Amino acid sequence: MQIQLNGSTKTITEATTVAGLVQELGVSIASVVIELNLSILQPDSYATVLLQDNDHVEIIRFVGGG
Repeated sequence: MQIQLNGSTKTITEATTVAGLVQELGVSIASVVIELNLSILQPDSYATVLLQDNDHVEIIRFVGGG
């Protein structure tokens, strides 16, 4: 199954949740906002939302600094 992740094609397994994708990428869930098909997801739904073929996912990471 393929999704668009931050503008690039990525192959994932079926039954991958948003949380599973973030974990696979090695990113802290606490430091991201996820947009799925042009809608911002609530963090409490990351573990239950299953990704579908051709979904468009944008992961926006917060970075501190100055």
